[in-house]
Amino acid sequence: MTPRMPSITDVAAAAARLRPLLAPTPLVRSERFDGWLKLEALQVTGSYKVRGALNAMLVALAGGDRRPVVAASAGNHARGMAWAARRLGIEAHAVVPVTAPRTKVLGAEMLGARVIRSGDSYEDALDHALSLAARHDWRFLPAFDDPDVIAGQGTVGWEIEASPDVVLVPIGGGGLASGVGLAMRERGVRVVGVQVEGIDAMARALDGRPELASVPATIADGVRVRAAGELTRQICAEVLDDVVTVPESEIRDAVVELAAFDRVVAEGAGALACAALGRVRGRRKIAVVSGGNIDLATLAVLAGDAFRARPAGATLPSGTEHAAPGTFERETV
Repeated sequence: MTPRMPSITDVAAAAARLRPLLAPTPLVRSERFDGWLKLEALQVTGSYKVRGALNAMLVALAGGDRRPVVAASAGNHARGMAWAARRLGIEAHAVVPVTAPRTKVLGAEMLGARVIRSGDSYEDALDHALSLAARHDWRFLPAFDDPDVIAGQGTVGWEIEASPDVVLVPIGGGGLASGVGLAMRERGVRVVGVQVEGIDAMARALDGRPELASVPATIADGVRVRAAGELTRQICAEVLDDVVTVPESEIRDAVVELAAFDRVVAEGAGALACAALGRVRGRRKIAVVSGGNIDLATLAVLAGDAFRARPAGATLPSGTEHAAPGTFERETV
């Protein structure tokens, strides 16, 4: 059965539903990236994913469905689902690829979810999660291709009270881009999706090109999917103004520069939109820093690589230089 198409009304309802449980995340200025950062890395689970998971579970509870939930995830959806499930008193199971970052897996387990490692990719984990849902009559909680999940992710955009020219959003399966696009379209704000070069499932779907035959490894594991969602593809076709791609090397640089210049810890997918800020025109630009759940060992390696590659005589920044609020008022949690 084709899921219903969510609307701005669903995003507004999700915002009201989540407001008592999740604090808004801040919007801060970055001089290094010459734009503003919507810091979902500071979300309660370190990622925006908890918004969609919690909204979908609250909707199900309102309909009387208290079955255990199971999800497939690269890591952050599992952690968001686990937090929501513990808060709502629901049993939770998460299937993740064996390549899922240890930080994300441990985060979901510490919140009470049973984590099952299966396969080398998100698609492998998805197949196993769907089989578990059918076998045990658990409720499957999609990571992105679900109207209530999309509406929950749209609350990221709903919280942005400033008037930007453009908002940049990372894209994996397309849930965040769809939701933010729905929220921003009503205000006439351009929305640009950002993908990793060679891992451009949504761009391919929108252009009518074949799906990726395989998905290479990337620092941006949170967007490492082979195919975009069907529902998210339809929505993104309506709400996105453009999709741009960024090479792996620039994403790695963005992770380090966010930490060094802006004191923001971001995972690869979280830094993806920041890496594209210079590729998009606009006087008032916002990049969604979608998550901060990076393994410290990985961050240390990236920082070390950046240090060794710096030009002779150059130094890494010693402090953070945030501009005083100007065009936008700085929001606080």
